[in-house]
Amino acid sequence: MSDLESFIAGLPKAELHVHQVGSASPRIVADLAARHPERGVPADPEALAEFFTFADFAEFIRIYLSVVDLIRTGEDVRLLTYGVAEEMAGQTIRYAELTVTPYMSVVGGIPAEEFCEAIEDARVAAERDLGVVLRWIFDIPADFGTSAAELTASVALDVAPPGLVGFGIGGSELGFPRSMFTPWFDRARAAGLHSVPHAGETTGPETIWDAVRELGAERIGHGTSCTRDAALMAHLRENAITVEVSPTSNLCTGVVSDLARHPIREMVAAGVPVTINSDDPPMFGTTLNREYAIAAELLDLDPSRLAQLAHRTVTASFAPADVRRRVLTEIDAYRPPS
Repeated sequence: MSDLESFIAGLPKAELHVHQVGSASPRIVADLAARHPERGVPADPEALAEFFTFADFAEFIRIYLSVVDLIRTGEDVRLLTYGVAEEMAGQTIRYAELTVTPYMSVVGGIPAEEFCEAIEDARVAAERDLGVVLRWIFDIPADFGTSAAELTASVALDVAPPGLVGFGIGGSELGFPRSMFTPWFDRARAAGLHSVPHAGETTGPETIWDAVRELGAERIGHGTSCTRDAALMAHLRENAITVEVSPTSNLCTGVVSDLARHPIREMVAAGVPVTINSDDPPMFGTTLNREYAIAAELLDLDPSRLAQLAHRTVTASFAPADVRRRVLTEIDAYRPPS
């Protein structure tokens, strides 16, 4: 391990764009697959590695949904969520906003109250046992349309788990303009939830403009196409709208053809605030630590500037004030292993 990798490994971090199901490590998936062998997902680690191979975004979604299909009970939800927190603790992640898609589990037969009780039980245990503070962003799976928006808003606002801080949307962008989901974002924002949609990953800047103008986006998930529109980048900069960048994810889904050509350099040069995230780390064969190392290479960051990146991520979060102060203090006090 290089000195820089050692520095990153010990650096206290936050993560703002990471999916609950997409964070299921082979260990977690194997446990779930063993519980539900009838679902056809292999429990053997080598077979799982082959199973997780995909060529494009559409195939990735299919694999993602096959893992969703393993989550059949509240106990499965709890196992998954606590397992993800364990993986985070091993990377010195102190705070994370985990994107959760209740629609898939509730439609699959888990009552909304049971689902929320399971994630909350895992959240409390993760903070107590592991020192990892979790908060939730409930997202609409766009591919399932307005019925998914209605159910997601209902769970968010009627069940209202205490850890919920944000409302988002993911999945396909083509055929699902962000403006079609405005009424549900309006309801969520009126209830005090933050707006954090995915936008401009597989489409152009117009989707990001929609997310900002129609959904009141406070942060943008992915947002890689913003570099095609100088006015948009200026708007993001001037309004402190952070773009949650996930380099390896963009490579794996074909959004960029080469990491060396990733638009993050242009974003940073234009003053767009960015954070570094892992998105669906095991499915993309990455970790947050690795994404920090990639960012260091792309942006020529030394340890001091990597610490600034970690600092900026906390300030862009929706963490409670006491948690924010604690993590920022820990970052400021961090000294790399000698």
